[in-house]
Amino acid sequence: MPQRIFRIALPLSVLAALPLLAHHSIPSHYFMDQGVHLEGEIKDFAYQNPHSMLRVEAKDPRTGEMVDWIVEWGPVRRLKDRGVTKDSVKPGDHVVIDGYPSRDNLDHQIFLRGISRPSDGWKSGRDIR
Repeated sequence: MPQRIFRIALPLSVLAALPLLAHHSIPSHYFMDQGVHLEGEIKDFAYQNPHSMLRVEAKDPRTGEMVDWIVEWGPVRRLKDRGVTKDSVKPGDHVVIDGYPSRDNLDHQIFLRGISRPSDGWKSGRDIR
């Protein structure tokens, strides 16, 4: 009987741990002691788990060229707790975003710290410059 329980419990415990292996540490992918300030237009918003994502067209601060930025945001539950819904931002919205730059500085990706929409004063996250 104990062997049978072990044969069932071991695979179940491995399956239960898989989501933990898939999740990553934010500081391992982003410089938390640096900042990026973007102003641009939302192209896409994916309200999803494990992280919601924005695609924003904004200037590259180094070149001045307009590029697509991938902006990683929190999971759906955290956004809901902060009053952010799938309809809070839409493609075409002009936004100001502060975030943490990716450790791979060539990929135009940041982790969102705060976002605002100047047209109506809507904000979420930490203070925006």
